[in-house]
Amino acid sequence: MKPGNRKVAVAGVALSDCGRVDDTTPYTLHAQAARRALADAGLDRTLVDGFASAGLGTLAPVEVAEYLGLRPTWVDSTSVGGSTWEVMAAHAADAIATGHANAVLLVYGSTARADIRAGRRTGNLSFGARGPLQFEVPYGHTLIAKYAMAARRHMIEHGTTIEQLAQVAVQARANAALNPEAMFRDPITVDDVLSGPMIADPFTKLHCCIRSDGGAAVLLVAEEYVRDCRTAPVWILGTGEHVSHATMSEWPDFTVSPAAVSGRLAFERAGVRPSEIDFAEIYDAFTYMTLVTLEDLGFCAKGEGGAFVEKGRLLVSGDLPVNTDGGGLSAQHPGMRGLFLLVEAVRQLRGEAGERQVRRPDGKVPYLGVASGTGGWFCSSGTVVLGRE
Repeated sequence: MKPGNRKVAVAGVALSDCGRVDDTTPYTLHAQAARRALADAGLDRTLVDGFASAGLGTLAPVEVAEYLGLRPTWVDSTSVGGSTWEVMAAHAADAIATGHANAVLLVYGSTARADIRAGRRTGNLSFGARGPLQFEVPYGHTLIAKYAMAARRHMIEHGTTIEQLAQVAVQARANAALNPEAMFRDPITVDDVLSGPMIADPFTKLHCCIRSDGGAAVLLVAEEYVRDCRTAPVWILGTGEHVSHATMSEWPDFTVSPAAVSGRLAFERAGVRPSEIDFAEIYDAFTYMTLVTLEDLGFCAKGEGGAFVEKGRLLVSGDLPVNTDGGGLSAQHPGMRGLFLLVEAVRQLRGEAGERQVRRPDGKVPYLGVASGTGGWFCSSGTVVLGRE
């Protein structure tokens, strides 16, 4: 196959130990996930010539590659928050298609929860106070407050209710109940969400993602490697990426996320429409992120997200299953969760999701899925459309 024309498949996916992991290091979680993803694919690590990692070490991904015993000839350390892994997947797919790499391993691991419990770090209220952020941080403009402001703007402009936002958390928890790997599985109600402690108006505790430990890995390969794999391929059909702003004053519209651009590009390049998608894995550090991303990906019109998320539409059994593993609101959220979206999307397309398996109306497993990550405070977005044969 001539370089530039090669199709790209996801050959292996895996999670490390997740949830409450008090007796290990982030490097160990990286290694667990990487080994499991290679075993899932049935390929040897000597075939890996590309490596992508962010968030760990002074020289990421150099230190992590060394720890894993890899000497890649193609690397990526792009770091744009939660969307990092969808953006990296786009870069890796381009590299494989053009012949710059043949097999690229994406890996992430974090002990964010365990580190706080052990006093090795504190919770992050902001990303720092240098550069443009110096004009916001001194006034108490925390990370969570930025999302809360955007949610409030959507409520004011489009009539979105706090009960509708709470529905996102309720349905994510219902999906998590079907996932044995989810950290929180007990059912919750809208009243439970609304009655929780206030974190940043309008978000109460259950509007916000959980904090966990965990890691994930995804192996992308050129199409000629597929015949040697243990698993059926899931193809990368189209990708898109976009950065929007760093400071809130430069964000033109709080009700529009960068997924409006990354999603459009991904769907156009994949040659599919949002109406053809069987399920969506969406970054959900807060309930509003799910709602506005659904709008911006084209699953409903701008301002209609509140009505769209009602009546169980996001459930595994719903019209558009969203965050089928329970998402960052209930399953796991160790920091930058974008790679977990890709793992769950691939498992769904393979039909390996167990009780939470999505089914089409004809009873078959899905053909098309989308994973869309968001970074910073809606600063960046990466969207990947995946499909099976």
